[in-house]
Amino acid sequence: MSTLYLLIPLAAILVIIAIALFLWSIKSGQFEDMEGPGFRILMDDDEDLIPDDAKVKKKDSDKKDTEGN
Repeated sequence: MSTLYLLIPLAAILVIIAIALFLWSIKSGQFEDMEGPGFRILMDDDEDLIPDDAKVKKKDSDKKDTEGN
């Protein structure tokens, strides 16, 4: 019974903190653009992520592999 005197106020404090954080996130605009990130995934990026010098090294290593067989 004595643990309930500790756990019930602790649970109430955690609920109040969770509600406060949720309200803060709404006020700070965290939920403003819900569709934008979904569309950003579909957009085609024209820039290559692999540098040009890495592509040359890979091509050279592919040639060595085919010559060794």
